[in-house]
Amino acid sequence: MQAWQVHENGEPGEVMRPVETAPPVPGDGQVLLRVRAANVNFPDALLCRGQYQVRPPLPFTPGVEICGETEDGRRVLANPALPHGGFAEYAVADAAALLPAPDALDDAEAAALHIGYQTGWFGLHRRARLEAGETLLVHAAAGGVGSAAVQLGKAAGARVIGVVGGAGKAAVARELGCDVVIDRRAEDVIAAVKEATGGRGADVVYDPVGGAAYAQSAKTVAFEGRIVVVGFASGTIPSPALNHALVKNYAILGLHWGLYNTENPKLVRHCHEQLTELAARGAIKPLVSERVPLSGAAAAVQRVADGATTGRVVVVPAQENGAAA
Repeated sequence: MQAWQVHENGEPGEVMRPVETAPPVPGDGQVLLRVRAANVNFPDALLCRGQYQVRPPLPFTPGVEICGETEDGRRVLANPALPHGGFAEYAVADAAALLPAPDALDDAEAAALHIGYQTGWFGLHRRARLEAGETLLVHAAAGGVGSAAVQLGKAAGARVIGVVGGAGKAAVARELGCDVVIDRRAEDVIAAVKEATGGRGADVVYDPVGGAAYAQSAKTVAFEGRIVVVGFASGTIPSPALNHALVKNYAILGLHWGLYNTENPKLVRHCHEQLTELAARGAIKPLVSERVPLSGAAAAVQRVADGATTGRVVVVPAQENGAAA
C-alpha cells in the first residue's frame, strides 16, 4: 500500500516521505480499516516535530483522525493507533472506540467531525457550561478547531464573536455564522470585544491559540466568565496571573479531550450521538476547504502547521485514482 512515513523529526514538509509498504497488521482488539478520508490536524505537525505528548517510535505514519471502512463494509470514524496513522491507504484502530460515520456527512466531512467537534462540545458544554444568550469569543475562528466551536456555539444559542487573522479568514468566519468578526491584524482585539459587548466582555472564551491570544482573553472575559484553554497553536504557552483571575472572578478551564477516551469513554459516545443529531438537522457541518489526494498529504500538513489554511484540509486517498469522497 501507499503511505507516508516519518523517519526523523522535523517540519512535516521535510520529514514526511512517501513509501510503498505492506498494510499494517492489527493487534489484539484492533481492526484494519481502509482509509476513505483522513483529516489533517495540528497535532499531526507536532507529531512530525516530536513535540506532541505522544511520541510513536520511528518510523511512523501520522494522521490521527479518519473516516474509514471496516472489512464488512461499515463506514466509521476512528483515531488510528499509531504508528499506523491515517495518511495511508490502510490504518488500524481500536475496535471498541469505532464510531458510526453520520449519514448526513460525506467521507471528508465525517473525517473532520471527530476531534475538533468533540473538543468543542466538551469545551463549551462539559467544561464551560455555555448557555443560550451568552456571548462566546472564539480565537482562530476560521481554523479547523475554531470553526467547529463557532458552529457549536451558534447551535447552542450563543452570540459568537470570532477573532481571525486576515481579511480572507474574516470572510470565512462570517460565512460560518459569527455575529461579530474581529481581524486581529487590522483591529485592536481588546477594544473591539469591549465595544461589541458594551464593555462587559465575553462569558466564554474558547482559546486554541495561547500566547498573545490568551493575554487578550484575560482582558476580555466577563465577570464570572470562563476561559477554555484548548491548545497552543501559537507555540507559546502562557503563564496566567492567578491574582487577576481572583480579582476579576473568572475561571480558567483546561481541556484535554483525549483524556475522556480513557477516563469516561461513555461520555465520548454520548457526545458523538449529540453531534450526529446536530449534523442530521444541519446545525453543524465541517468546513472542508480542501480535499487533497494522498500524494499531497505532506504539503497539506505543512500548510496547517504554518496557519495558512481555513477550515479543514482532508486527505482523500481515492482521489489519486480520480474518485471523489
